[in-house]
Parts: sequence; C-alpha cells; structure tokens
Amino acid sequence: MASADFPANAFYEPLGEDGAFASTVATAGPWSPDFQHAGPVAALMGRAFERHEPAPGTRVARVTLEILGPVPVAELRVTARTVRPGRRITLLEAEMTHEGRPVARASAWRIAAAPAALEPTANAPAPPPLPDLGPDARTRSTAWSGAHVDGYIAAMEWRFTEGSFGRPGPGAVWARTRIPLVAGEAVSPLQRALLLADSASGLGSELDFAKWLVINTDLTVALHRDPSGEWLRMWAALHADPGGSGLVEATLADRDGDLGRVLQTLLVDEAAT
Repeated sequence: MASADFPANAFYEPLGEDGAFASTVATAGPWSPDFQHAGPVAALMGRAFERHEPAPGTRVARVTLEILGPVPVAELRVTARTVRPGRRITLLEAEMTHEGRPVARASAWRIAAAPAALEPTANAPAPPPLPDLGPDARTRSTAWSGAHVDGYIAAMEWRFTEGSFGRPGPGAVWARTRIPLVAGEAVSPLQRALLLADSASGLGSELDFAKWLVINTDLTVALHRDPSGEWLRMWAALHADPGGSGLVEATLADRDGDLGRVLQTLLVDEAAT
C-alpha cells in the first residue's frame, strides 16, 4: 500500500508503550505542517475502540470525535474505556493526549450486528463508478492555493468526480489511503471510513477561506454497514447561515453502495485581516 515517493511509511509509528504513538509527517493537515488533519486522529481513536475489550458479533456503528484544539504532529497517547457495558449495546470513550494534555476525545456505540436474515434496504442511489482520471487526480487534489499538501492530502489518493478541495462545493470524490494508519498493520474498514470522513468540510465547503475562518469542532460518522474494499466515495455539502453556524453533511459509499453518513459542526467567523 505504501508509495515509494512518499516520505512516511504510515500515519503513526507505535512506540514501546501500549497506546503511545509517534505522528509522522503524513498526519499534517492543510493549514500547517505542525498540526494534524483530524482524519488520522479519528482513525486512531477508532482503532482504540476496535481493540478495547473486543466482543465477537458486535461492530462499531457510530463514532463522534470532539476536537479540543490543534493536534500537534508529535508523540501522542490514546486510551479507551467502557462507559456503559452491555451484551448487545456498549458505549465506549477514548482520549488522546500530548504530554499529558487532552487534545481530542471520542465516543462510540458498539452494537450487536444485525441478524443475517434481515432483508437489506436501499434508499440511496448507487454511486457512480470509480473514475480512471490518471495523473489528473493528484493534480486536482494538490491545487489548493496556500494549503500544505505534502502531509495528509498527499498520503491519500483522490479521484474527484465533482468539485475539488479549495473550490466551491458541494463536491464528490473517490479516495483511498496510500499508507497504513499504524506501521505494520492492515487498515480496517472502520479506520478507512474515519481516515476520509473529516475531509468533508474541505470537499463540500462553499466559503472563501481567504475571507472566512472555518473551524470544525467535531466529527460524527455513523455507518449502517462496514465498508468493503480500499476505495470509498464521499459526497459533501456545507450549510451556513448568518447568526448561526456551519454544518457539513456527507454521504459515504463504496462500490457496493451507500454505507453511512458524516456530520461536522463548524465555527464560521470573519478571517483576521
């Protein structure tokens, strides 16, 4: 999965202690090489949920990430605990810290998988096929004026079918990670979804970032089934109103069809001049 022309082999390198990680340059977001994109952060929290007291026959159906402040590209620690135990429904919480200071918290519902006899419902149109855009896919993903594109953005492969980063939304893209989340580990379906989901605010934004300060405070990902395959498709749009705030909504799909939803709450303010 790793690309020979990318300087990192994974988003995170595990350290000697359980739950301790060194962040690589691949985690850096579009605003600064020193602070992380929330996609890897969310995926690392999702990994903690998957590994915490695993219960066969259950799945993580919803993850909500609370972003407490900029997450540095540095050493981090992630811990998880059970808040509400149950045989069929369990509430989990996780915390990410840097030098003892919390930088992000997350919660997740882990629930029993639905019986195989359940008749599936399909109320969303089938996604368009994965396009073969050739080298144009990477060109369009990095053509974001003023953005740091050599971290997370370069660590993902993008194939846009509508809009692009830095262009007025809504937008749609097929994407996959080029490197593992944690060095030496396969990327799980949940981790794939979480790696991509936080990009909704950049993909679907219709606000001029030179004029407006836009900060997402959280990320909620709800999956009615687990993703299959490396490629995921996301369609995203932004809603904002004077006297209110911003809200990004997105759909997630794979080649088999619809699989979940993404929501992000946004602070919208005038940019400093």
